Amino acid sequence: MVTLADVARHAGVSSSTVSYVLSGKRTISEETRRRVEQAVAELGYHPNARARALAARRSYILALVVPLRADSHEPIMMEIATSVTVAARQYGYDVLLITNDEGPEGVRRVALTGLADGVILMDVGLDDERIPVLRELGTQAALIGLPDDRAGLSCVDHDFAAAGAMCADHLADLGHREIAFVGHTSDTRHDNPTVVGFRERAQERGLRFVHRASEGNYDSTAGTFARIFADRPATTAFVVQNDGAIGPLLNLLRTSGRTVPEDASVVALCPDRVAEQHTPRLTTVSGSYQDLGRVAVEQLLRRLTAVSRGEEPTDEQLLLTPTLTVRESTAPRV
Repeated sequence: MVTLADVARHAGVSSSTVSYVLSGKRTISEETRRRVEQAVAELGYHPNARARALAARRSYILALVVPLRADSHEPIMMEIATSVTVAARQYGYDVLLITNDEGPEGVRRVALTGLADGVILMDVGLDDERIPVLRELGTQAALIGLPDDRAGLSCVDHDFAAAGAMCADHLADLGHREIAFVGHTSDTRHDNPTVVGFRERAQERGLRFVHRASEGNYDSTAGTFARIFADRPATTAFVVQNDGAIGPLLNLLRTSGRTVPEDASVVALCPDRVAEQHTPRLTTVSGSYQDLGRVAVEQLLRRLTAVSRGEEPTDEQLLLTPTLTVRESTAPRV
């Protein structure tokens, strides 16, 4: 079946331009209009009349695609979802929740039935399979997460590279020179932005570090802990980007005769509420999940406003600056 995206590629224009030509919502140059109409004729494209009719009116509902998986951190996901709902209501919109297990078809269903004016995708991956559906249907969307191809999209995420650099700076300022970075076994990418940011700053500051992974349980963390000290016995500080590994790591440090922070400093990349649950309370580098939801709503509404005025939406990519909160788990190297 020929799609709107096929027509756009054939005509050498954006999907939104094809939509404007077909709907008449915006003045398009005669040359561009002819190219689009010729592409429609050559490809035999037949737009969904019901979808076009539904798109002509506003529902004042935003669809939010929420990940509900075994490996997702549900408290964080719900915090973002709550923030989206609160921000949407401030602008007179309601929120329709779509679970991620519906995948691209869930996004397609919402777009074609006109249930929502736009879509907010959470937990966006580098090559997210839902994004082609948005482009194909010309659906306005805001993404929480940064895909590889961001053309025609508005996105917001934490600045993970800056977070990694903050961890390195904080520990370097305290005099630490041998540092271990403990991450997730599920994240084996060499381009993990947090690790990249940490590595680059560590090299600038003359730090030696080792990057090891844990499954987030006690046995896995114990194995990681043993390998770290076998390879780098002079390690005096840890950066942890794995909530499940924090408790086991603190316990392993205690049972090995190392006191936190006198003998080993620990910085965690985790929400503040997680940091406050541990003893000692953890120094953290973190970002606001409420801000992620709020910014995504504002980005989507700006796109919808532009379309309603017959204008091309502006693509926005925003990285939110993280915050370093110093607590009891870091101290100068003795």
